[in-house]
Amino acid sequence: MSLEKSNLKGVAFALFAFAVYSGHDVVIKFLGENISPFQILFFSVLLSFPLVTLMMMRERTQGNLRPVHPGYVAVRTIAGTITGGCAFYAFSVLPLAQVYAFIFAAPLLITVLSIPILGEKVGMHRWAAVALGLIGVLIVLRPGAAPFTLGHIAGLTAAAGSAIVSVVTRKIGREERSAVLMLYPMMTNVIVMGAILPFVWVPIELGQFGLLALMSTLGFIGGVCSIAAYRNGDAAIVAPMQYSQIIWGALFGLLIFSEVPDRYTLVGACVIILAGIYVVVRESLGGSKHTPVLETRTQPRTPSGITISAMLRDRAVRVLPGHEALAKGAEAK
Repeated sequence: MSLEKSNLKGVAFALFAFAVYSGHDVVIKFLGENISPFQILFFSVLLSFPLVTLMMMRERTQGNLRPVHPGYVAVRTIAGTITGGCAFYAFSVLPLAQVYAFIFAAPLLITVLSIPILGEKVGMHRWAAVALGLIGVLIVLRPGAAPFTLGHIAGLTAAAGSAIVSVVTRKIGREERSAVLMLYPMMTNVIVMGAILPFVWVPIELGQFGLLALMSTLGFIGGVCSIAAYRNGDAAIVAPMQYSQIIWGALFGLLIFSEVPDRYTLVGACVIILAGIYVVVRESLGGSKHTPVLETRTQPRTPSGITISAMLRDRAVRVLPGHEALAKGAEAK
């Protein structure tokens, strides 16, 4: 298969994956009208265990469930648990497009966190992109002109937690088994959300339980399609496809929840997307030693989803033609 056809296939898988992820988020918001997001998260992760187990049965790495880097695994697990709870809450109370605008800031935070965790040196160009992304977040929030709610705090916290999970995954992903990276956050979510459950419990109807099962299935399908996308396409081409979710968010929000994104959300999201794409392009052209954004392929805001980076670690990172040396350098690290 030619490189162009392979990249086209990767893009198709990625667009489908993020459409599926958006459907997953729609179910969260729909259920969140009557059920606590913590209860939704509990059952989402619980119902995902059989699907994720089937995926892990294909893992060839031998070993046990003892972490090689227990400190980093603990940080990643805590960050993932906080991210899941905050993301589910944000989707329950905020317009979909607005939550996506916050989540899109995660690659910019990955750039910042790559300095202390990965030893990355960030130059003026990427610092400018981070500053531009911050301006985009401020446009969405409109401090002083619009109420700053707990939902906004949750959305921003989810973005920060997502970035931490991604960078730590990049740091230890090649040494830790994918079973460790997936099971520890899932078990922690079940324990923590299970402890909260008695305080937020409401009876679940059969139809709602069906939606919970659908949500878990969508998270799994999205993860599988994301893996297929990165296996077929260059990371620099596949990664920006996540921004297609702003289209799905606006469309689903309008058709299902009668949400009309205000101009500040749309303008701010566009600014954040522009900054994120610039970081991806900068890394793909060799402007970054470790390419942290391109190499942290996860969907950490979906605890029931798949740790994509871990499932791809046995395969060399694909980059644009002419940058094979950069890929080899990334693999060596």
